Amino acid sequence: MFKNFQGFHFIESYHHKRVQKRFKLNGYIKALIAAAVSLVIACLPTEWFGIAGLDAVQQRVIAIFVFAAVMWLSEAIPSWSTSVLIMVVMLLTVSDKPLGFLAGVEGAKYVSYKAIMHCFADPTIMLFIGGFVLAIGMTKTGLDIVLAKYLLKPFGTKPSSVLLGFILVTALFSAFVSNTATAAMMLAFLAPVLRQLPEGSSDRTALALAIPIGANIGGIATPIGTPPNTIVLGYLNETLGHNIGFGEWMLKMIPFVALLLWFAWVLLRVLFKFESKQVELKIESSDHSRRELWIVAVTFMVTITLWCIPSSAGLGLNSYIISLIPFAVFAVAGIVKKRDLEEINWSVLWMVAGGFALGLALNSTGLASVLVDAIPFGQWSPIIVMIISGLVCYGFSNFISHSAAASLLTPVLGVVAGAMQSAGTLQESGVVTMLVGIAIAASVSMILPISTPPNAIAASTGFIHQNDMMKVGVTIGIAGLIFGYLWLFLVF
Repeated sequence: MFKNFQGFHFIESYHHKRVQKRFKLNGYIKALIAAAVSLVIACLPTEWFGIAGLDAVQQRVIAIFVFAAVMWLSEAIPSWSTSVLIMVVMLLTVSDKPLGFLAGVEGAKYVSYKAIMHCFADPTIMLFIGGFVLAIGMTKTGLDIVLAKYLLKPFGTKPSSVLLGFILVTALFSAFVSNTATAAMMLAFLAPVLRQLPEGSSDRTALALAIPIGANIGGIATPIGTPPNTIVLGYLNETLGHNIGFGEWMLKMIPFVALLLWFAWVLLRVLFKFESKQVELKIESSDHSRRELWIVAVTFMVTITLWCIPSSAGLGLNSYIISLIPFAVFAVAGIVKKRDLEEINWSVLWMVAGGFALGLALNSTGLASVLVDAIPFGQWSPIIVMIISGLVCYGFSNFISHSAAASLLTPVLGVVAGAMQSAGTLQESGVVTMLVGIAIAASVSMILPISTPPNAIAASTGFIHQNDMMKVGVTIGIAGLIFGYLWLFLVF
């Protein structure tokens, strides 16, 4: 998918820098420290934890959680690698087919090894794959360029209007396509214009910042827009038994996204006064098969329409099943070939699977119930818990992968929210608000170039100073948390 996108060189440069940053000696030292700490936790006498009813298998789950937290926070190895590693460790230590000397703990509940492996093919993973296949179809047929060209045209040449156009169109693409690829494509369109503007002008900064802002915020609009959305939705539906559909998520989140995008547009206009009178934008369409373009366009519209129709409307289809329809259509039509499957962002899928596996272990071993009985969650203030969890996720997500932050916090917060609901201090809608708040907090974390791939790609153009990105990122982050939680209180 990435190789087909305009601006692939931006993505290639970004990933090259990430690899250079990660694989240093200190990364291996961090991994050894994480392993040592986890082994100590796993080997301590169970009584030392002071948790009534804790057994050896549950203790191993705690050790795996600690290992995952240290590895994700330190980024000793790529986040998706940590997810795969912890799933293998779970299979060896807490599954019902563990290493021989770890089996047979009396009274303990082991996790089905099949259930752990099923996390790699969870229905929510299929939903994400459907989104990736749609994106591949759009890029291969040039539908993305056609859409960008015609969607940006109505905004004219007035700088403030062009700024709004780039924010909105980037957000729209990011709702259905990888925000990394979206940022690269939109910057490829914008880069020639930026080079024509005066060096060091505020015009350049405002327009360049519009891309990561639109990409980061736009992903909130749909369940497939960003991995934290998928992780939270998967936990709510698969683990906690809620039934939040694709259409319901969009219906409730699009107004918030629109509000935050408007706020970002106003903020950029206030902070960066335009000096230019007009901005000329030219996007050249490339030659592609009209037949294939129309197949993708129609399939895209049908899929989105089906996603937005509630399953109770009579069709009997849920969003997970619908997500595989474009895969089948594109495969039969020859639009997606076997080589194109290599372009699916598998690392994101493994990252999401790791988060699901942690939640599975927490609940299947009974550790969640033990913690609920041992810790007086019912006495905690729901408002305080929401504020703290949102701020923690926001803080983590500015420095580590958003997916890693969501994978780590979602199952823990799910236990806390469930306990508070059982104690009567939190309603069912409050549980949803608390968890969806994690997805919002992750998406509005955009202070530094390392905070998100779109930020890093935009910074690599040289048109943005880090202090400008930080100033805008902090303001949008605070506004996003405040608007986000207020909105969630209203709609859930």
